[in-house]
Amino acid sequence: MGITDLLWPTFMADFLSQSGGYAVIDGGLATELQRHGADLNDPLWSAKCLVHSPDLIRRVHLDYLEAGASIITSASYQATIQGFEAKGFSREEGEDLLRRSIEIACEARDIYYERCGKGTCLDQRPILVAASVGSYGAYLADGSEYREDLIAGIKDEQGLCMNYIIIWAYSFHGDYGDAVTLETLKDFHRRRVQVLAESGADLIAFETIPNKLEAEAYAELLDEENITIPAWLSFNSLDGIKVVSGDSLLECASVADSCKQVVAVGINCTAPRFIHGLILLIRKVTTKPVVVYPNSGETYDGVRKEWVESSGVKKDGDFVSYVSKWREAGASLFGGCCRTTPHTINAISMALSDTLSLH
Repeated sequence: MGITDLLWPTFMADFLSQSGGYAVIDGGLATELQRHGADLNDPLWSAKCLVHSPDLIRRVHLDYLEAGASIITSASYQATIQGFEAKGFSREEGEDLLRRSIEIACEARDIYYERCGKGTCLDQRPILVAASVGSYGAYLADGSEYREDLIAGIKDEQGLCMNYIIIWAYSFHGDYGDAVTLETLKDFHRRRVQVLAESGADLIAFETIPNKLEAEAYAELLDEENITIPAWLSFNSLDGIKVVSGDSLLECASVADSCKQVVAVGINCTAPRFIHGLILLIRKVTTKPVVVYPNSGETYDGVRKEWVESSGVKKDGDFVSYVSKWREAGASLFGGCCRTTPHTINAISMALSDTLSLH
C-alpha cells in the first residue's frame, strides 16, 4: 500500500494530509542492527547486512513500523556500487543488492499491513519507503582515509552519528577538496540513484549532506536522469548555523527549494539542541515541508571507543520534549538518526498524537 499515485509537487503535502498533518520517520538502523548482534565494523557498514543478514534488516524495519513510524528508510545509506565492487562483488551484484534494500523495506511494510488486517498492529496508516542515499564522503572514508586530527577536532563539538567512525570522517568534515567537482559527484551517484529510483521506493532520501556542492549534484541528477519519484534533501550541522563544510545552510536549503523533485528539506545526524534554530533558518528560504531526524546528541569518544553522555538527549522522554517546539517552529516530519531506537520513535509518535488531540 505505497503512495505511488501521489506525484510531486503535492506528494508530501498529500501524504501529510492523509497522515494527520505530520509524519514519523524511523530511527537509527545501524544502532538496532548492532543491538541485535550484527558486526558492522566494515566499509559497507549497515549495508553489510544486505549480504549476510537481510532478515535482521526486515526485523528492524518492522520494529520501527510497530513503534509508529510511517516512513522507513532502506538499508542503502552505505550501499554504493563502488563500495560493493571494492568488496569483490560484480557491478550487477551491487545493483541487485541496492534493489534488495528496497525490497526488504517493502516486504516489512507488507507484513505490517498483513498484521493490521488481523488486528494485531496499531493502525493501517499510509506508509512510505524511502531509498536512503548517503554522501560521497561516507564512501571515501575507509581505513586509509582515517585522519586522527579530524576526528579529534569534531568529536568535542557534537555526537558523531555513526558506529563505524572511520566511514563517516569525511561526511563530518564536509570538504572533499578541489579534485572533487560537481561532475565527480554526479558520476559517483548517478547509477545508484537510477537503480534506487526504479526499485519500488516511494521517494529518495538524500541524507547527511555535508556541503552545497553535493546538494547541487543531487538536484542536477534528479533533473538530468528524469527521476520520477520525489526526494528530500537532508543536511547536517555541527554548530546549528552552517552545514558541516562551513557552507551556508540558507544557500544549501535554497538549492533544495529550487529543485522541483525535492518535496521536503531538512536536517539529520545533528545534535537535538541545534534543531530548533536550524528549522527556523530553513523556513526562511522554503515553504516545502521540513524534515528533522537528529541523533541522540551523545558524543563518541574515539579513545575509549564508546558513546558518552554530553549536553544532548539522555533519555527518550527528554528527546520527545523537543518535538512540540520543533513542530511549532515549522517542522512536519520527525524521526531519529543514530543512537535512537524504536523506543524513541514510539515516544515521538505518542507525543505528536497527544499534541494533535489537543488541537
